[in-house]
Amino acid sequence: MAKRSFSVVTSTPTATADAAVLANNTHNGVMQGGAATQRNQISEIELGGQATASAVCIMVAAMNSIAATAIVLGTQGRDAPLDSASADLTAAVDIGRSATIPAQRSATLHLLQLSFNAFGGVIRWVAAPNEEIGMVGLAVNTGSFSLSAFTGGNTGLLSSHIIYESL
Repeated sequence: MAKRSFSVVTSTPTATADAAVLANNTHNGVMQGGAATQRNQISEIELGGQATASAVCIMVAAMNSIAATAIVLGTQGRDAPLDSASADLTAAVDIGRSATIPAQRSATLHLLQLSFNAFGGVIRWVAAPNEEIGMVGLAVNTGSFSLSAFTGGNTGLLSSHIIYESL
């Protein structure tokens, strides 16, 4: 049980409709369980604006379909333990920004609406105790999570991190 941080140094997400493929390197992360019974919890999400002009980003944290084959960090993605003494997981969480067959965001399971102005704006969600976002296994809509831009707004350059833990 070690907390980890998945971060994206800088990216401009592409606004994507529900149930559409989250194209590689156009979102701020997809996570899914590394094993059928693995439980993961997300306790924090932060977005920081890096745009040079006003750009209201409609960002959504949601459950989604399972991405096929390997998920990789892609461009600008990083994943690291918060404690350097952490041991590697037997079944590592699949996390990243790119996959052979990418995930699709659920139209009904939006968990958080994280809209903000990417022109220097910051939005940070921190779960209250026992209110973390939970994922279980590798099943559709229970074992796969994404942070991505929704249609209807502008997109701007931003950074992000997701703090998570495998239990």
